[in-house]
Amino acid sequence: MNRTELCPRFEQAVSLLSRRWNALIIYSLLDGPSRFCEVTETIGISNRLLSERLKELETDGIVSRTVSGDSPVRIQYSLTEKGMALLPVLQELESWATKWVDPAPEPAE
Repeated sequence: MNRTELCPRFEQAVSLLSRRWNALIIYSLLDGPSRFCEVTETIGISNRLLSERLKELETDGIVSRTVSGDSPVRIQYSLTEKGMALLPVLQELESWATKWVDPAPEPAE
């Protein structure tokens, strides 16, 4: 693949992962399906923002939403095949960050 074909796709991929919270949402779903409240607790995102991001990731084919039960309704989010394909990318990014990125200092109280 030459650079003129790679650059737009690469830019879109980086844009998708760099959108605030997207990578963390995807990372949290790598362990399997989760309910909305579980994702919220895991990454500490507001309900409104999580709802917005999950809808975008569902539209992009990264996340699927499953509704089950009659009452109360249970909604679970999971990664699609396309989303799971990000596993090696996120693992490599985690390895790189562990080696090269200093953790942010704790805020002074």
